Amino acid sequence: MDSRNDDHIVVVGLGYVGLPLALALAKSFRVTGLDIDTGRIAELKGGHDRTREVEPDALAASTIALTASVDDCRGADIYIVTVPTPVDSSNRPDLGPVLSATRTVAGLVDGDRKPVIVYESTVYPGVTEDICGPLIEELTGLKRGAGFFLGYSPERINPGDREHTVDRITKVVAGENDEITERLAAVYGVVTSGGIFKAASIKTAEAAKVIENAQRDINIAFMNEITQIFASLDLSIWDVLAAAKTKWNFLPFQPGLVGGHCIGVDPYYLSHRAQELGLEPHVILAGRSINDGMGDWVADRIHSIRGGPGSVLVMGLTFKENVPDLRNTRVVDVISRLKWLGHEVTVHDPLVDPAEARHEYDLEVAGGTPQGRYDVVLVAVPHEDYRQMTDDALSGLVADGGLLADLKNLYGGRNLAGIGRWTL
Repeated sequence: MDSRNDDHIVVVGLGYVGLPLALALAKSFRVTGLDIDTGRIAELKGGHDRTREVEPDALAASTIALTASVDDCRGADIYIVTVPTPVDSSNRPDLGPVLSATRTVAGLVDGDRKPVIVYESTVYPGVTEDICGPLIEELTGLKRGAGFFLGYSPERINPGDREHTVDRITKVVAGENDEITERLAAVYGVVTSGGIFKAASIKTAEAAKVIENAQRDINIAFMNEITQIFASLDLSIWDVLAAAKTKWNFLPFQPGLVGGHCIGVDPYYLSHRAQELGLEPHVILAGRSINDGMGDWVADRIHSIRGGPGSVLVMGLTFKENVPDLRNTRVVDVISRLKWLGHEVTVHDPLVDPAEARHEYDLEVAGGTPQGRYDVVLVAVPHEDYRQMTDDALSGLVADGGLLADLKNLYGGRNLAGIGRWTL
């Protein structure tokens, strides 16, 4: 399809998932990007993407219409919902954002146009058809399959990943019938060079998405568990992995803090649905338990090596390297435990918005160049800024007799003489 399509597509939610997708679609379709955050819309119109997923020149060059007004989105042909799907304080699925977006879309639907409503948000199997569909029917008075249609295409955005972008990955699509599936395949096929996979059903597509992240979670949990075992044997997991991954079929997962809006959350959606069905998901929940406890274990290990409380500089607060995203970061578990153990903790991250850290976690976060000298310097997130630090700069942060705790072995190849070092 070389020419622009007549379809009007509305992307609901312009975060890590929605914004890159909307810009990719806008190259071939008339696209409106809707986000209820007026500040977000103002930033995007000014050429700034706080998630750092989209460059200013790409925003400036796009034909996308950006809006915080739902009135600009009435009567579209396709609505794509890309809002977050978090968990609550008890790790139960919080469908609030998805249901709120569904209500918004329901208020915009024109039954004469028979729009397709596509969900990209990660959910457990059945949410699209058994929860969202009936809600739209209730609010619109329209019959699904006649006045509107449902589809699902799981998002596969990996924040900070410049290789597996939305225009290069294989896109899974599913509609409530063959005709809708083919229509979605045609739309998404314009976007990506990675090809289209037509799932057997909407529930199949939902299930595929949720197990992609659950599988990673379980594999990382295994690495975290053996890391703790090997620590008791005075073995570094990095040395063990270097040897093990020489085997052709070894899977080189790495240990660490599992946070973010996908891997640390999605398994709870699957386990919740299993429990509703009367099934106990032992492996999934065991993996979650290990990963959720990793922050406390790291803090306890540092405290033990240190031999008591001291001053600690925690370098990195985001959930992964080279992104500003604080959602569900598990570095806060380490910080909380260190404080509970009596340590005085200073937090540094060059990518974090201090106001967001203050609002979300009640933490003061410094930026710029790390300053001061500390009994323990914990490199919790391997940002590129930290990788570029010189040996002298690193050593200068560690007090005499202090410890450099390098969680991800960022400085494994460096000869930092005169300071104590620890890694997983």
